[in-house]
Order: sequence, then C-alpha cells, then structure tokens
Amino acid sequence: MSLESHLTELVRRHQAIESAIALEENHISSDDLKLNELKRKKLQLKDEIEKLKLDARQRELTH
Repeated sequence: MSLESHLTELVRRHQAIESAIALEENHISSDDLKLNELKRKKLQLKDEIEKLKLDARQRELTH
C-alpha cells in the first residue's frame, strides 16, 4: 500500500469515527463509555495521520 493510499484510508476512517461520534452525541441515551472510546480512536488516527505527513515532508526535504 502506498503512503498516499494509506493516508487516504486513515482519513476515511477518521471521518467515519467523527460521524459516529456525532450520531452518538445526538442520541438521547448516549453511552459515555462508547463515546470516549470513539474519541480516543479518532485522536489516535489523527496522531497517526499527522506523523505520516510529517515523515513524508521530512523525506521530501532530504531527497
């Protein structure tokens, strides 16, 4: 899997989790544990996306 396609997949998953969070927050009987887990996963994906972007930029500068 190329870096670009990997980033695209991570962004897609991040957006899907963001949508799931919005649905859960709008639900009358939202589950706080589920909501916290979704937010944790979203943050992990964001961190991974940013790390990959930074690594790619650094590689471009050294080549």
